[in-house]
Amino acid sequence: MLTTRRYYGWYITIALAITETISWGIVYYAFSVFMAPMERDLGWSRAQITGGFSLVLLMTGVMAFPVGWWIDRHGARWLMTVGSIAATVLVLAWSQVTSLAGFYIIWASLGICSAAILYEPAFAVISTWFVRRRSMALATVTFAAGLASTIFLPLSDALLDAFGWRDAVFGLGVFLGVTTIPLHALVLRRHPHDLGYLPDGEVHSFTATTQPQPSGVSLSKALHSRYFWILTLVFSLSYLAAAAIRVHFIPLLIDAGVDASVAAYASGAIGLMQVAGRVVFAPLDNRFSTRVMVSGVFALQAVAMLFLMVGTSLWSIGLFIVIFGAAYGARTLARPSILAEVFGVSHYGRISSVMVIFLTLAATIAPVGAGWLYDSFGSYDLMLWMILLLGIAASGIMIFATPNSANQSLEIFALSQRMESDDKTSLIHTVGELSK
Repeated sequence: MLTTRRYYGWYITIALAITETISWGIVYYAFSVFMAPMERDLGWSRAQITGGFSLVLLMTGVMAFPVGWWIDRHGARWLMTVGSIAATVLVLAWSQVTSLAGFYIIWASLGICSAAILYEPAFAVISTWFVRRRSMALATVTFAAGLASTIFLPLSDALLDAFGWRDAVFGLGVFLGVTTIPLHALVLRRHPHDLGYLPDGEVHSFTATTQPQPSGVSLSKALHSRYFWILTLVFSLSYLAAAAIRVHFIPLLIDAGVDASVAAYASGAIGLMQVAGRVVFAPLDNRFSTRVMVSGVFALQAVAMLFLMVGTSLWSIGLFIVIFGAAYGARTLARPSILAEVFGVSHYGRISSVMVIFLTLAATIAPVGAGWLYDSFGSYDLMLWMILLLGIAASGIMIFATPNSANQSLEIFALSQRMESDDKTSLIHTVGELSK
């Protein structure tokens, strides 16, 4: 039955929406604002400074599995709390850095913290507390965090102009600590049954010896599942395509004769459309198969590339921004949704972390590979064709892929939990489709 109390999972969702927005804004996006003043003040090259940011991406990937293992065993509450404390200390240390070696140590350590405080642990928490309303809860968190760049880029620039880069970074570090640490420590909880709930806010009478355990397959079974590796492949193809165009979008427009300032605004507009894509994805995910939704997201990436390939007129750039940005944002929800739906939540952290290792590798090599293609052929034409083909391949593989027999019963159970009582006919139809 349903409780009359407000479900505590929504308090957790709101807390994570706040902390993810602040953490992404300060630990990830603010970096670009301080690159130029750091170059002038410290005398380091652009390559040396961006090398520190590359360490963040690499260390986040390296720490994905240990973080996933910890979440499955102990939950995310203290992991995210300690991660926020360490990130705060490291951002404060960044404001005082004087040596390149120290800078690299700080940013490599921030990569470890990023694995503990950004999307992956937050998604694991949401997947544990929600089933039917999982997409809506994920959309709430990512909707807010999607505005991180919109909020913190101008805020960081204003602080830079007013106080200089060191004091600006110091102030952001203090703000990171006073907001994220207490929210992670005081609001997060491990499981719904700790507070007498089932996922989504249902209540159940049980004793300490009969507490329901989260459902799901083991890491070993997931890794032996053909479907897991299909998902890893298609999301890796999508990450390759999206990372390449996201990093090279501004220089691509400039090469095509677009003013640099206009190109920068166009790139920023992609971030706003990410939010729109998440708003659209959440309700549709409850009406259609997640597999179909994921395939559609990949297809939209490919469609967006067609508009960019026909030219750089205002309408073609605008359509690309709308479609690509929406698909880019929806993909953030699509991955945790389908992983939790097919493999359950009891080992979600470790299962997801294995996939993240491959996705991080794809996102790391894509910009470099796209740059190599540009240097070799003198234009972005081949890169655009390859991105288009990657999107088509990802969508095609996904639409024809189905969970193997080991996962079908779990996906059917998850779907039944997501659907309202008046949707039983649709459920029977879905079971029939899965058994084909």
